[in-house]
Amino acid sequence: MTSLRAAWRRFVPYRTSFLLVIVFIGGFVLGNQHLVGLAQNDTEPPPEATKEFEPFWQVYNLIQSNYLDDVQTNTLVDGAIKGMVDSLGDQFSGYMDPASYNLINQDLSGEITGIGVVIETVEETKAIRVVQVMKGTPAATSGLEPGDIFIKVNGEDIAGMSQLELAGKVRGPEGEKVVITVQRADEEKDFTITRAKITIPTVESKILDNNIGYIKLNDFSTHAREQMDKAFQSLDVTKLDGLVFDLRGNPGGLLTSAIDVASAFIKDGTVLIEDFGNGNEQTFKANGNYIGVPIPLVVLVDKNSASASELVAGALQDTGRATLVGETTFGKGTVQTWQSLVNGGGIRLTIARWLTPDHHWIHKLGITPDIAVDWPVEGRDEANDPQLNAAVDYLMTHVSAPQTQP
Repeated sequence: MTSLRAAWRRFVPYRTSFLLVIVFIGGFVLGNQHLVGLAQNDTEPPPEATKEFEPFWQVYNLIQSNYLDDVQTNTLVDGAIKGMVDSLGDQFSGYMDPASYNLINQDLSGEITGIGVVIETVEETKAIRVVQVMKGTPAATSGLEPGDIFIKVNGEDIAGMSQLELAGKVRGPEGEKVVITVQRADEEKDFTITRAKITIPTVESKILDNNIGYIKLNDFSTHAREQMDKAFQSLDVTKLDGLVFDLRGNPGGLLTSAIDVASAFIKDGTVLIEDFGNGNEQTFKANGNYIGVPIPLVVLVDKNSASASELVAGALQDTGRATLVGETTFGKGTVQTWQSLVNGGGIRLTIARWLTPDHHWIHKLGITPDIAVDWPVEGRDEANDPQLNAAVDYLMTHVSAPQTQP
């Protein structure tokens, strides 16, 4: 999987988004093996850049010969690569050192050793807070709650850390303890939590009251459509009066998976368009895996529905196949290549933007739901879900109106 993922390109809500501190982070992936292959084989400096790189080598040599303390070469290399990519001024392009890159590759497996919370970065303060505590995980048993703000890990102040840096502190061997200090209202609270191995279910499903089906998709993994088909079967979807498709908190995944999922509800037509900025576009259409069930459909979205989730939600909204309920989505409309480097690290670079079927570019704007329903993190009661309630209420007024497929 690692080599395969390295040969694809992704949409990844990384710096200001969210991830599971189990940890699980998603990306939206598009195939581009040729581009990655060139980059991996081209480790020699291009002749035309020799003159421009003279100051770089001058600084490197000055540090090595004159700096007060010894500095590891890989530390200087990591800093130089990071600075080069950061100079692009693109929040979705970035360098991952070997430790961070390994962490992300582990996260994409769906089975993680950690504590089991979803986190996000608060834009105004840059603090990292808990969005969701996963049921049955060590975090849930310990008493962590949505809205808790991370202060320390094992006594170390985490101020200024990125989510990945925090994740690296929180995660560790199964069975070992980690002390998490959080800010809750005006009080600091310590939690000693024993790390455990946690498997993230891709699909969750159930029957709600009034013969309404419910499917929650947590990520667009390789087997997402396969697991959704099993959910369709177990719910006997042909006999349902309506369906709620929950994409809240879903950070993305594979392009092939996103098209497969969208194609379950869209019979034919465009799912997304990729714009390379030079006049060239590539259109991706429904792949023919339509399930043929025209029952009313509501898609639940929130501010942490990102990337591939936005792609599917946007396609279903533009084609008129679904009604969106919830909050404006994350707003990530660019495409990145992800590739491994010879030092064990990785780099992601923005190469294109993606558009909905109606050519909407949702970058930094998100997708606006048809029915807006807020659900603040603070004081959230999982047993009383206003967004889900609104979705069911909407479906109950439309159960007698099967929808025509685009």
